[in-house]
Amino acid sequence: MADDTKRSEMTSLPAGGKVGPRDHGGGLDAAVARFGGAREAWIDLSTGINPCPWPVETKTLPKGCWTALPDQAAAQALEDAARALWQVPKGVGILAAPGASALIARIPGLAQAGRVHIATPTYNEHAAAFALHGWEVLSAPQSTVQARVIVHPNNPTGAWADPALLSGLPLVVVDESFCDIAPERSLLPHLPRKGGIILKSFGKFWGLAGLRLGFAIGDPDLLARLHDAMGPWPVSGPALSIGAAALADREWADATRQRLAADALRLDQMMERAGAARAGGTDLFRLYRVDNAADWQTRLAQAHIWSRIFPWSDSLIRLGMPAPQDWTRVGAAL
Repeated sequence: MADDTKRSEMTSLPAGGKVGPRDHGGGLDAAVARFGGAREAWIDLSTGINPCPWPVETKTLPKGCWTALPDQAAAQALEDAARALWQVPKGVGILAAPGASALIARIPGLAQAGRVHIATPTYNEHAAAFALHGWEVLSAPQSTVQARVIVHPNNPTGAWADPALLSGLPLVVVDESFCDIAPERSLLPHLPRKGGIILKSFGKFWGLAGLRLGFAIGDPDLLARLHDAMGPWPVSGPALSIGAAALADREWADATRQRLAADALRLDQMMERAGAARAGGTDLFRLYRVDNAADWQTRLAQAHIWSRIFPWSDSLIRLGMPAPQDWTRVGAAL
């Protein structure tokens, strides 16, 4: 994160404090209701989802995937593709789930409730899940915590974590939902074999958030308990097939990383010309400092462009990457 981010704005959860309501991007329906216009005419830059998704229309789905229960062969094919892509070593477990959020909601129940360290600012899905399971959530590091959550790269700052944070605790969760923009920076090689879990999101980089697919990688014993908690057939037949094909498409992934990197620089230039200063982010979303974040969001919304602001900052706004056909409209609005 850029040095100019004020420390006073970097506390969304006081040490030992209560966790507020979940705060997400999206919410486009509410924006439409407030500012008008047809929903399909809006540009949603609030989520950080790749606007050019993997071309699912090119995938021929197996006969019966909509009508039959998902079979083990399809589940194994998806696991094999995920293991190959993320270079998961033998002896490290991997579990597919109906989205990373489904895993986040269940992980705190894998250990007896205690104290968990979740550095702020970051999105508060993890804090809410731990709090619901009776954990005390701390935003400042403590020597007496039993668990830690690391968002890598962080959302919304884009900061990358120190591998040293992964050691010394019974439970360590690394959320790599946005890490596929730079897979070489994954913390998987540093993950403790006991008590360590890495989360991967399919919806962000591959852009198919509606498919609801995510992965947990790590301690096989913990993953076996997660599997039991989700019950049989946690991933749909179509998701198994589409996910396996997309994860194996390395040519698309390489081209997408190059495009996203170029788009992120293009957005930086547009925002800087409009008076904003970059304060962090990744190639899937950027964080900017502005004079008044709520005013910026309102002005963009009047042009039917939705952005993300935060309850803990008056001056930070986050934008995802525009789709190719949307750049002209975004530039005009800015």
